[in-house]
Amino acid sequence: MANHRDPSQVLDEVAAPPTRTTAYGDDPAQVYDVRLPERVTRTLTVVIVHGGFWRPEYDRKHASRQAQAFADAGYPTAAIEYRRAGMPGGGWPGTADDVAAAIAAVRRDPDLAHPPVLVGHSAGGQLVAWAAAQPLAHGLRGIVTLAGVLALRHGAETGVGGTAITDFLGGWPTDSPDAYAAADPLGLTPGIPALLVHARDDDEVPFDQSERYAAAHHAPNLRLTPVASGGHYGLIDPENPAFAQVLAAVDLLAS
Repeated sequence: MANHRDPSQVLDEVAAPPTRTTAYGDDPAQVYDVRLPERVTRTLTVVIVHGGFWRPEYDRKHASRQAQAFADAGYPTAAIEYRRAGMPGGGWPGTADDVAAAIAAVRRDPDLAHPPVLVGHSAGGQLVAWAAAQPLAHGLRGIVTLAGVLALRHGAETGVGGTAITDFLGGWPTDSPDAYAAADPLGLTPGIPALLVHARDDDEVPFDQSERYAAAHHAPNLRLTPVASGGHYGLIDPENPAFAQVLAAVDLLAS
């Protein structure tokens, strides 16, 4: 049965407080929320990188129900925060530097000792795909992108997120070629398994963003899972049938 919840409802709903919040830097945005299951039944730590087109008004709170669902499924979970475009130190490369620092901190956390899998929604998909191509990926079990912004040049040219991509990278591809070269997942081959989950009816980040990434990287450890419906937010809504595909992708990396 289709789920017809209003997208804003998904963004506004917040789970119960996390087990704890831990800082990985001095800025108030350099923190991660830990949620621990009553009983650990999965041998992975899920590290959630939220979306919101790298904009300051969208923080990790809208991913809290998603994070709680992973904890309820038996996964120790960390939902990381990071400085976004328009915040001091945010944008490129500061946002990516924060994600790298947060991942390193999570890996040192004694409550999160299982191998990590990175789960990134929308702009968070770009960030985990970037991480998958960096040296820090060594030892990660893999990434799962959910409606990821995975082709930045094409996205800028076609207006994905309005001006979100140009705001994040400091201009158009002709203005900031080095930033696009460093940040665009389309040119960054993942060094670890990459599972892409994307709804065909997504009207915010088109399905072809994931198609382009999958076509660019012919790797045996890369798989695109199309979801028939769910739009842009069903993949982070535990009440949406599409969320089952997200759990299945993470479970696959746990097996």
